[in-house]
Amino acid sequence: MDELLSATHPRMFSLQKIVEISYYNMGRIRLQWSRIWEVIGDHFNKVGCNPNEDVAIFAVDSLRQLSMKFLEKGELANFRFQKDFLRPFEHIMKRNRSPTIRDMVVRCIAQMVNSQAANIRSGWKNIFSVFHLAASDQDESIVELAFQTTGHIVTIVFEKHFPATIDSFQDAVKCLSEFACNAAFPDTSMEAIRLIRHCAKYVSDRPQAFKEYTSDDMNVAPEDRVWVRGWFPILFELSCIINRCKLDVRTRGLTVMFEIMKTYGHTYEKHWWQDLFRIVFRIFDNMKLPEQQTEKAEWMTTTCNHALYAICDVFTQYLEVLSDVLLDDIFAQLYWCVQQDNEQLARSGTNCLENVVILNGEKFTLEIWDKTCTCMLDIFKTTIPHALLTWRPVGGEFCSGPPSDAKEKLDTISQKSVDIHDSIQPRSSDGRPYQPSTGVTVAEETSKVRPTAKFPEQKLFAALLIKCVVQLELIQTIDNIVFFPATSKKEDAENLAAAQRDAVDFDVHVDTQDQGMYRFLTSQQLFKLLDCLLESHRFAKAFNSNNEQRTALWKAGFKGKSKPNLLKQETSSLACGLRILFRMYMDESRTNAWEEVQQRLLNVCSEALSYFLTLTSESHREAWTNLLLLFLTKVLKISDERRISNILFKKQTFVSASSAQICSK
Repeated sequence: MDELLSATHPRMFSLQKIVEISYYNMGRIRLQWSRIWEVIGDHFNKVGCNPNEDVAIFAVDSLRQLSMKFLEKGELANFRFQKDFLRPFEHIMKRNRSPTIRDMVVRCIAQMVNSQAANIRSGWKNIFSVFHLAASDQDESIVELAFQTTGHIVTIVFEKHFPATIDSFQDAVKCLSEFACNAAFPDTSMEAIRLIRHCAKYVSDRPQAFKEYTSDDMNVAPEDRVWVRGWFPILFELSCIINRCKLDVRTRGLTVMFEIMKTYGHTYEKHWWQDLFRIVFRIFDNMKLPEQQTEKAEWMTTTCNHALYAICDVFTQYLEVLSDVLLDDIFAQLYWCVQQDNEQLARSGTNCLENVVILNGEKFTLEIWDKTCTCMLDIFKTTIPHALLTWRPVGGEFCSGPPSDAKEKLDTISQKSVDIHDSIQPRSSDGRPYQPSTGVTVAEETSKVRPTAKFPEQKLFAALLIKCVVQLELIQTIDNIVFFPATSKKEDAENLAAAQRDAVDFDVHVDTQDQGMYRFLTSQQLFKLLDCLLESHRFAKAFNSNNEQRTALWKAGFKGKSKPNLLKQETSSLACGLRILFRMYMDESRTNAWEEVQQRLLNVCSEALSYFLTLTSESHREAWTNLLLLFLTKVLKISDERRISNILFKKQTFVSASSAQICSK
């Protein structure tokens, strides 16, 4: 070391002699040789990090020659001498920042892999450790060579010598994950994810190799070793890629992670799934989400959204195994999604709930249906936008109000109104929402709020708009679950067509009616859903009737150029409730509930008709057209001996007196 200390003219005579001594003593028994290498290896660690590049180059090249000679001898089972011998390369790669030396270390390791792969055993750990360090480098040549060699190991060496490499399988996957997370080389990232997918095939094809491997896993049951050393590292590293990388890479990582679950999940034990979903749900962990608001919004709209649908797909595919393990977590996650101030994610939460129930409801037990109804009840209760009725401008006065040149138009504009739900994106044919780029989102709608709305109010208004969106989505979800998607819309169209040709007795038959989940729900569960719908209806009705509050919100800059309303929520919630009640009233299998159904029908119908007759706005009355047609058609289809219309019309004299008025309207 003293000889090498000179900054200008270091002498390498002794270093050369140490290399020769090492070479000639390599024939000793392993126990003696390991003691010698403890001293010499430590010396190479220091010399390889020498600031003088010539000295470091000589040290690395000498190490390469010695390592090649050492690897030729091979290694007996349960020995770890290669690991000790190759450790200086790892140390130099970690401590020496010189691009020349780092490049040289990678080239030395690549040469060993290409020429001595068959003899390497415990040394694979050091090799992957060196490549792991190279993976985060910014030098293209270093990253490219390291990745090329790693790819060669995974595709060629693993295929030929898998039992010898199994000890370092986790290290290989971790190394590929590090390549995937290097943002400077996106093509390498994508290829690294493909290789991780390739690793999954080894685990699937060679489970016995993992079961028989015992080295550090003596405390793990043989049947769990394939999970602990095979599947778990792959899925864990993919989750790390999702949490660390930019959008395109993390999306690919997410896709591959769920592809692996869908392809190989049939081999997983129930308790493996529990471990796996602890990893998966980290995607939604608020503590791990990006700090910046724009990044957080993007994360929720893209990655969380994608993950939500993928989780529901996996749940559907493996329902028998996962219903006990995962259902509570899925419902909790869906509930979390609708609580976030993100329209796309909130809508996806309700759509996923719908998909899960429609696809699996036939196999649900009574207990699962109870949990499902409770979940919908919780979402309904927490997303009713109560603040729409209670909000007041700061200081009790309206914000600066509309511009002076618009004040004279105030009276005419305020007579019009705009439905809060007009910004909602339509659903696609499979029930999933279109991506944000294809429709106007609440976020975009809020950005158009007039300058009169201050920032805290903008934030509040945006959150209220999202709650309105969730309410309407959930009403649609309940309708789709109970009666099957598009059934109600088709029924409304047929009712209208029958009424237009004056054939109300025309039998409106909807083919998809029995595909819904109605027949699997108990009467009490349907009443629970009905209570949600009616609560939502009454809230919307209260808001639509409160002209003063709507004007205050409009003046404060809430939702567009006209006064806001909740007409869609008011009519669709009541329509769905009426469909459920009339279906139950005509259902011979629910005779024990008929008395309660009749009482509820009388109350709901009389309340609805009373309200309708008080409406003065033409547009408001028109919004009730389908609702009235539904009501009248259903009543006329009930047999004479059970017809509640007789009771209804006797009890409510004003209704019979105004029946002509209703029909004309």
